[in-house]
Amino acid sequence: MPKFSEKSLAKLETCDPRLQRVFEAVVAEFDCTILEGHRVQERQNQMVAEGKSKTPWPQSKHNAKPSLAADVAAYPIDWEDRERQTLFAGYVLATAKAMGVPLRWGGDWDRDTEVKDNRFDDLVHFEIVEG
Repeated sequence: MPKFSEKSLAKLETCDPRLQRVFEAVVAEFDCTILEGHRVQERQNQMVAEGKSKTPWPQSKHNAKPSLAADVAAYPIDWEDRERQTLFAGYVLATAKAMGVPLRWGGDWDRDTEVKDNRFDDLVHFEIVEG
């Protein structure tokens, strides 16, 4: 059974307890790694400057304390394997839904289940949707 490394656990601990529960359930069946939870201002600005985020500080859900977003990838990571990232996202979203946690994935921002209509893909990004 897969489990998180200490590094992943430390990043997950910066996240909202709902995200923690979802990803603890996910990793029990689907090996994955937590890339990022909470982001400080300097890191958020860096991500925007690098084009990896479109949301400036402090508007990203990563900037909340605890973080309302987590960047998580199937392990081992293959950045070129979009199909596997999409499969993983489907597993995460189904797990979250079964747990009553409303999530949005960075491969389907408008949550319409169409994955080719995004103008900006962030395939490792999962965030809690409030309201």
